[in-house]
Amino acid sequence: MFENSERTDLTELGEFGLIKHIAEHFPLSGATSLIGIGDDAAMIDAQGNPVLVSTDSLLEGVDFDLMYTPLKHLGYKAVVSGISDICAMNGKPTQILVSIAMSNRFSLEAIEELYLGIKLACEKYGVDLVGGDTSSSRQGLVVHITSMGLAVNEPVKRSGAKAGDLLVVSGDTGGAYMGLQILEREKRVFLEVKDMQPDLEPYDYIVGRQLKPEARWDVIQMLNEMGVVPTSMIDVSDGIASEIFHLGNASGVGFEIYENKLPIDPQTLQVAQDFDLNPTVVALNGGEDYELLMTISQEHFEKIKNNPDLSIIGYATEQVGKYNLITNAGNTFGIRAQGWDHFDGGATK
Repeated sequence: MFENSERTDLTELGEFGLIKHIAEHFPLSGATSLIGIGDDAAMIDAQGNPVLVSTDSLLEGVDFDLMYTPLKHLGYKAVVSGISDICAMNGKPTQILVSIAMSNRFSLEAIEELYLGIKLACEKYGVDLVGGDTSSSRQGLVVHITSMGLAVNEPVKRSGAKAGDLLVVSGDTGGAYMGLQILEREKRVFLEVKDMQPDLEPYDYIVGRQLKPEARWDVIQMLNEMGVVPTSMIDVSDGIASEIFHLGNASGVGFEIYENKLPIDPQTLQVAQDFDLNPTVVALNGGEDYELLMTISQEHFEKIKNNPDLSIIGYATEQVGKYNLITNAGNTFGIRAQGWDHFDGGATK
């Protein structure tokens, strides 16, 4: 099946290149398999009812650091990261399965704390925990979530964008990344000065965006009430720049994004400047915001133009593979996807 004549380093492919490479060898053949590898969630036909299914894993030392991540927050975030994929398919999350692997340094009370966070997220989003698995680990804590849900009206894939569609994002972006920078800075200070206690109160919003994000099921409900079905959609887990590449590649379009339309929270803006980082770069490339990035037909412009939860940041073009940023000064620059890649050192997580 695979005919590689020489050894290929995974960094040559990257995470998404690897997924694409594997998917090419696994075409759908079953009558009940409706959507396969390549979208935020798969979809199967359960006796005439389309069911969305997605998986997500969080690994200690890769996706989280327990020096500043409370276990309750980790449990909550794990659920959110999983059900966000269901929302990105225009779906309502309904059930999850949770599998964990842990070393013997974790006590029962620690695992209870993790599951308390899972329970809080399940209660908030009306999701049932229906199973899972437990195992031992020599590499620290691993949390794996399988999420299931049902499409609202109709599922939305990544491949439906058309030239001229509006590019829209919910909420604001870049906050989770700047929250991570604050947590990493305070960790370094603590390691150098053991008696120094971190003061995170001035950064409550962005730290919250990193440690306790929210899935945008509310946005799916709102769009449904407005009678708006996006033409394509994805959740912002790896950064807007990476996500437009996914939408563009799947749909066969390009995108133009306006710098002055990017939604950046004032706290994100200020902290980015304090760290001598370009806020636009942070907004485009910072991951883990779990907002929804979507394309919407221009016929719905009047319905969404003044909505405080939605920002029109650009539009789709016929220039396949061309992703441009139009700056405040009117200059045009090509956008590079610099978001999180598990096989490239995770440079901008």
